[in-house]
Amino acid sequence: MATDEAGILSRALDQTGDLLDRVHAESVSRPTPCEQWDVGALADHVIADATNFVTMLHGGEPDWGAPSPHVSESWGPRFRVGADDVLHAWDQGPGATDGEGGPAVPVGLLVAEYATHSWDLATALGVPSTELDPELAEVALDFMKATLKPEMRTGAFQPEVAAPEGAGAYERLAAFAGRRPA
Repeated sequence: MATDEAGILSRALDQTGDLLDRVHAESVSRPTPCEQWDVGALADHVIADATNFVTMLHGGEPDWGAPSPHVSESWGPRFRVGADDVLHAWDQGPGATDGEGGPAVPVGLLVAEYATHSWDLATALGVPSTELDPELAEVALDFMKATLKPEMRTGAFQPEVAAPEGAGAYERLAAFAGRRPA
């Protein structure tokens, strides 16, 4: 894992924001590899994730089951407001000043969420995975392999499928998350 956790988190957030900049009214109804959401619903989910992660980083219990607020335009800028809040909370959250070296929430959790959904968005929007940061996929995959137990594989994270021969980092991550990379 990268030693600069704030840096790797920032890169994951930037990548997600860059992909959300590519979302337009005509793309929101496109299907995504995350079968429960089209592009619009996935964008709403990713934007709402920031609020939940800020709550976690401040030591609270987020309501992961709450419906995501609907966003109808400016997905990238809306996400970046939340992303800035996440980075600020990362710097200020429990553990940031108690000598423990950072928040109690593992960076891999946040990177896994944003890297996996970045691949989902990229695939739905026709952005090649070679344009995505492969280190983020590796960090996400390492975290998920260590923590994602079979009983947790519901909703957005389904049972692992086989990755294609010679698959890149994002295709391996997608397969581990239960997506079917091409």
